[in-house]
Amino acid sequence: MDQSAIADRRQLRRKLTFWRVAAILIALIALFAAASWKWSGSQPVDHIARVKISGIIQDDSELLERLDRIARNDRVKALVVTISSPGGTTYGGEVLFKALRKVAEKKPVVSDVRTLAASAGYMIATAGDTIIAGESSITGSIGVIFQYPQMKDLMDKLGVSLEEIKSAPLKAEPSPFHPASEEAKTMIRSMVMDSYDWFVDLVAERRKLPRDEVLRLADGSIFTGRQALAVKLVDRLGGPEAIRAYLDERKVAADLPFVDYEPTNRSGFPFFGSAQELARSLLGLDLAPTLEKLAGQKLFLDGLVSVWQVDRD
Repeated sequence: MDQSAIADRRQLRRKLTFWRVAAILIALIALFAAASWKWSGSQPVDHIARVKISGIIQDDSELLERLDRIARNDRVKALVVTISSPGGTTYGGEVLFKALRKVAEKKPVVSDVRTLAASAGYMIATAGDTIIAGESSITGSIGVIFQYPQMKDLMDKLGVSLEEIKSAPLKAEPSPFHPASEEAKTMIRSMVMDSYDWFVDLVAERRKLPRDEVLRLADGSIFTGRQALAVKLVDRLGGPEAIRAYLDERKVAADLPFVDYEPTNRSGFPFFGSAQELARSLLGLDLAPTLEKLAGQKLFLDGLVSVWQVDRD
């Protein structure tokens, strides 16, 4: 091969390398821009926001921030909250309820009850302007519970005792290291019933039901969607068609797309979370299950809980 051919080949190789690098940089810039735009929540067209609330309900600041962005975004014409939860902390349900009602002050909110929305899960469902459930969905379980372990018998078998000096008899009660006194039980029972009364009043107000009727339903019972409709705990049965029908009644255009508002990545790098979503949409790769397994998060609920059948794994 003569020198001119070698020079031409080298020049062609340099050009190919240049364009390959340029293509990669353009792709990275586009990905970064798309991820930043997606994370910021500034969708360029009118749409219906959709938020998923699943698992155990706790005080979730990231979810509250998402709901606040939805409330302030004029491009969002309605919000659909899909709920699949056995409940959680009473306070977690309370703050989510209030956040959803703030959204409802500006745009329609639909509570979409999936497989299970019980206890605090039902509490947040009542924040919607309407509640739509499946015929076999499980809901209800209106109530509050406070649980604490008792380890005295085990400690006695091990020959271990605990001595304590405290400022007053009810300090740090109930304790797992000795049976609760009647005064301690009375204190906890009073706190539970105060939260229970608040929950009952909330359901009575939101469902426009007499308090006596809600009290009859608020014995911890659970209901299928069909049963819940009969006792007016939900408004209608169905799925996406029922949601669209309700939004049409609220003058929300039927052709508006649904946009899922996903949580930002727990690692604290919002770009990574958005890029992960883009990878799933563009490449069909869903990394979330793998990351959740690697995270190995454990659940601890503190204080009063409104929950049905917690998984004890």
